[in-house]
Amino acid sequence: MSQQLSPEHLEKIAKQFGTPVYVYHAERIKEQYDKLLTAFDGVDTKFFYAAKALTNISILKYILSIGCNIDCSSINEVKLALKAGFEPQNILYTSNNIAFEEITEAKELGVHINIDSISNLKKFGKKFGHTYPIGVRLRPNIMAGGNLKISTGHADSKFGVPLESIKEVLDVVKETNLHIRTLHIHTGSEIKDVEVFAKGIEVLFEVAQHFPDLEVLDLGGGFKVPYKPGEEGTDIPLLGKKVKEEFDQYEKKYNRHFQVWFEPGKFIVSEAGYFITTVNVIKNAGNKIFAGVNSGLNHLIRPMFYGAYHEIENNSNPAGEKRSYNVVGNICETDTFAEDRQLPEIHEGDHLVFRNAGAYCFEMSSHYNSRFKPAEVMVKNGEAYLIRKRDELEDLLINQIEIL
Repeated sequence: MSQQLSPEHLEKIAKQFGTPVYVYHAERIKEQYDKLLTAFDGVDTKFFYAAKALTNISILKYILSIGCNIDCSSINEVKLALKAGFEPQNILYTSNNIAFEEITEAKELGVHINIDSISNLKKFGKKFGHTYPIGVRLRPNIMAGGNLKISTGHADSKFGVPLESIKEVLDVVKETNLHIRTLHIHTGSEIKDVEVFAKGIEVLFEVAQHFPDLEVLDLGGGFKVPYKPGEEGTDIPLLGKKVKEEFDQYEKKYNRHFQVWFEPGKFIVSEAGYFITTVNVIKNAGNKIFAGVNSGLNHLIRPMFYGAYHEIENNSNPAGEKRSYNVVGNICETDTFAEDRQLPEIHEGDHLVFRNAGAYCFEMSSHYNSRFKPAEVMVKNGEAYLIRKRDELEDLLINQIEIL
């Protein structure tokens, strides 16, 4: 049975810290990481937490404390990881259409680097040659993921070097003596089918034949987590078994050993997160009943951006008779969190809790409508700790310059 925070505990946090508030359960994060270690026991594997899911410095420090490495999508995430205490050799930086100066800065910081364009490969090879091993992010031409916006490996994706351009990569290696240590792919997010990863392994095995100095095959992340009641996530034990079988067979056949890397983000933190809101207004609009909460797309944009589903619980009246509600926000946009959702009867002042709020929720928040970002709280060993204070007016004015 997975660890969860009780309704009573969440209610206590709401009263102590106010709402809206994000809450993260530390032990659930560790539980998810331990699932990966158990499933891949016997496989030469390294896991890098995809920091873009949630970068609060206390979360990063906790990720470090449980022994996980870290994957970064920007140079600033790299610097946050270093500030949190990660050693450079445990930091992976996967670039995406960025200036070469950022890659150079990552190199100077001593972290692992994946490069996703021929252009930057050429620049890196000419400047650093064989002196600094790097990885190449490939576009595997595999369509996968829960939404086109989070599918990153298909033939029309902006991400990675197309497989059709492998000869160009080899030309760069020949011309600059570039040392390629890693081949990386990432097909998308919310991937439930283990066979998608199997297809990725086939792609990497085929391309690996062209790179004699290769040490690592990186399968990215994208493990599905269940959002709806009764929904199933990626079968991680089955994936671990499949990876072990494929890599053992390859090593036996070709006498080549590769370390396997993964970058799970959502899988590690999503289910550890809760978002608590307060109902401001109940509005009966004829054929619809709106429950308007003290939040909006400025705090949780996933339902509006991706059409994402978040389970919502009425923490104040869990046993009430169920009625159909549209749960909406207070932003000057149509920010609908849920439409025609069956929930226990809602009253003004009730606390509604959004589940699976650990990944890409606070991280994608904004100051739209000049509203404050919410507080963040971590629960560890049963104790609740404030890890980000709620914004105040001064936070909206930071870096602004008055000229009149």
